[in-house]
Amino acid sequence: MFVLTDQRSIADRFFGNLRNPLIQKNRPLFRANLSKVGALLAFEVSKKLHYMDYEIETTLGTAKGYKLSKPPVIITILRAGLPMLDGFMNMFDDADMGFIGEQRVEKDSEEITIKREYAALPDLTNRDVIVIDPMLATGKSMVEAVEHLSNFGSWQSLHISSVIAAPEGVKYLNANLPFAYSLYLGTIDDGLNDDSYIVPGLGDAGDLSFGPKT
Repeated sequence: MFVLTDQRSIADRFFGNLRNPLIQKNRPLFRANLSKVGALLAFEVSKKLHYMDYEIETTLGTAKGYKLSKPPVIITILRAGLPMLDGFMNMFDDADMGFIGEQRVEKDSEEITIKREYAALPDLTNRDVIVIDPMLATGKSMVEAVEHLSNFGSWQSLHISSVIAAPEGVKYLNANLPFAYSLYLGTIDDGLNDDSYIVPGLGDAGDLSFGPKT
């Protein structure tokens, strides 16, 4: 598991902006900071993908270069994942994309369940698959999404990335995902509150990016 804030870097500035209630009122700036963290996480994911070497003819000679054997497939959980996706797209500009729409359902028993409402996914056979969602809270939406992805082919590698995670979500993935995966997180917060929101967190990433929903 990689955690971006395990080492001090410019990422700390972006996290400070993301959590600041005053800065959060500026939606374009909030989305931009999510995108920046996404780009940093994409760079880390890129270190574990599959590459091939090739030769580049410069004006002075021949250089050896490396390129991805095949562009990855980036799967975004809507709608909160869209700003983070911008950062990943800036790094993987030729990647294929997939989208999953999920909604959190709170039953009278206070149990949190996930309802999938939309999916547009490519063939994942022999592909490096990256699944992104800015907030890894309970982990249930990520597990549901990955289980659904398994219907679209046997991937070559699976990478999961979130900007902020709760320890409970990380533990839930480890206990409930039957697939090998690499986990890339921006930071790990203290835990979940009684409503299963990350504390201290930053609030609802989707609402802060695009406005409140009904």
